[in-house]
Amino acid sequence: MSITAVIEQGMIKLPSDVPWASGTIVRIEPVTEQPPTLLETLRDFDGMAGDLPSDLAANLDHYVHGHERP
Repeated sequence: MSITAVIEQGMIKLPSDVPWASGTIVRIEPVTEQPPTLLETLRDFDGMAGDLPSDLAANLDHYVHGHERP
């Protein structure tokens, strides 16, 4: 498991949901670049599905496999 933490005034501030117990041995190395956010990673796909049928979710098997509509 790895996490991203922040150094504040010489102390490592872990995210509140990290379950590591006191005394856990860790390896620390600086990150020179922030990885892209999920939004930045998927931005090129935004709007690609604008022309899909409005009933796609209900009739997915019909559109993907050619099954009869329910």
